[in-house]
Amino acid sequence: MTEEERERIISEEFADLLVEYSGDYSVFDRFPNATVRIINYIYAVVHIPAQLLTMEFVANLGYTVMPHCFGLISEASLEATKIPRIRNIPNFSLRGQGVLIGVIDTGIDYLNPIFQYADGTTRIVSIWDQTIESENYPEVGLYGTEFTREEINLALLSDNPLELVPTMDFIGHGTMVAGIAAGNEVPIDDFYGVAPASELVVVKLKQCKQSLREFFVIPEEVVCYSEVDILYGINYLLNVSSILQRPIAICLALGSSQGGHDGRGVLSNTMSIIGRRSGTAVVVAAGNEGNERRHYYGEVDRLTGYDTVELMVGQNEKGFVMELWGKSPSIYSIDITSPTGEYVPRIAASLNVNTEVSFLFEQTTLYLLYEMVETQTGDQLILLRFVNPAPGIWRFRVYERGDLNLGFHIWLPMSEFISPDTYFIRSDIFTTVLALGNAIVPLTVTAYNALDDSLYLYASRGFTRTEVVKPEITAPGVNVIGPTLDHGFVAYTGTSVAAAHTTGVAAMLLEWGFIRGNIPNMSTVELKKMILRGARRDEDINYPNRDWGYGILDIFNVFDSLRTGVVI
Repeated sequence: MTEEERERIISEEFADLLVEYSGDYSVFDRFPNATVRIINYIYAVVHIPAQLLTMEFVANLGYTVMPHCFGLISEASLEATKIPRIRNIPNFSLRGQGVLIGVIDTGIDYLNPIFQYADGTTRIVSIWDQTIESENYPEVGLYGTEFTREEINLALLSDNPLELVPTMDFIGHGTMVAGIAAGNEVPIDDFYGVAPASELVVVKLKQCKQSLREFFVIPEEVVCYSEVDILYGINYLLNVSSILQRPIAICLALGSSQGGHDGRGVLSNTMSIIGRRSGTAVVVAAGNEGNERRHYYGEVDRLTGYDTVELMVGQNEKGFVMELWGKSPSIYSIDITSPTGEYVPRIAASLNVNTEVSFLFEQTTLYLLYEMVETQTGDQLILLRFVNPAPGIWRFRVYERGDLNLGFHIWLPMSEFISPDTYFIRSDIFTTVLALGNAIVPLTVTAYNALDDSLYLYASRGFTRTEVVKPEITAPGVNVIGPTLDHGFVAYTGTSVAAAHTTGVAAMLLEWGFIRGNIPNMSTVELKKMILRGARRDEDINYPNRDWGYGILDIFNVFDSLRTGVVI
């Protein structure tokens, strides 16, 4: 790759597409004046001039090529999971020794003592900061800067460490996740990292490109990451794990409401592939969308021939993208009524519809895309892209052609990507697990309050759109103590907290299974079976269910089930 081609990776003048090529390089002939980077034997990133990224362009290639936009999922726990109890048993003092914990997030405060050994050296193997450009970029990414353990240790000895290693976590989410999963114990502040003997590999994500942000009408001030950069972050973690020949537990506390919510998609498929890799555990947060009123499920009334969807749009809403997913083989179409009563007649479904609608009495522009057979799912997608939507109640009548009455789902963007005053009047709390939480192989975690065993109020509920059980396990995620950027500690809440906690537990299990040789080829598949079999369950609740999955995480029960004869 030439230097000019490498520059396209970070240049705002070029947009990034995700293309499935599956070894057929002729696929790239459709992209003149483009640079191609291979991710793996299935997917590639294609960099095209940003001005080409229009609705017409996407309609011609298919919505699949658009990278999804990911945001941050959230802002006493050891006892709840019975970690101290298992550590008090001889030969079971599991602390993640020999295991790597990978965090792809907002970065890490490497100066915090909870990420250092007693002698003051770092417990961080390396940091890939995608936001700092230099010649010291990792080969798997070709951009950003990689900081090694040696460089971090030199910085820690310096009077001005940030001059030597300038990477910082300005938001604190990544530091929180890393601290809960792997931080040193600080009893005076009631803080206990789950796997304090593990070491960390960190990816600090760069913000997504402006072209992607503009396409999905995501506010400038909101933290937003591209699926492309997360993919390269995953490759980086796996590369470090392979070089060091050590197992790794990966925590992904990021989410997106885009896609079919069925475990398919480039990033979800990739996570399921690597989740089967020996010595790798993949843990993802379910999301905090359960009570945000951003999901709608409907079935067409057989008497009227349609279902009416009412959407409240807030006063300060600048725009958003809304996705309607219908189940094949039924065919869906819609008509539209604006808040002032302007009516757009039913837009008939055909193989590929791409149209722009302007409203006489409002400043709204609506871009509408029908994709009869979406490439990854085979189901129908209706994409509505609102720019400057008029506030008030919008009504959509959804029609279904066929006699099956299979129902349909509609999703609005996740928290922060849309105004809290924009929501469905008649919303549905279920099927609100975010990507990557719908991916089949990774372990998807939701949150509960360990003090009273109540489910976290805003936790996303399952199942997937195709009825796969997600989330699968529930872990402490309400008022859990974690580190702050001023080296203090506060209580955090959300499913990202629960995912961080569970990642630490995954590191403990990798130590027992992979490092100690009890299950030498342990992957996410085997690890997940152990965790689900050991889950604590209420005898008055049927499992698995949409709220709790298979129950509450209980590491003691995991090993107790093995002792009482359960075979993995």
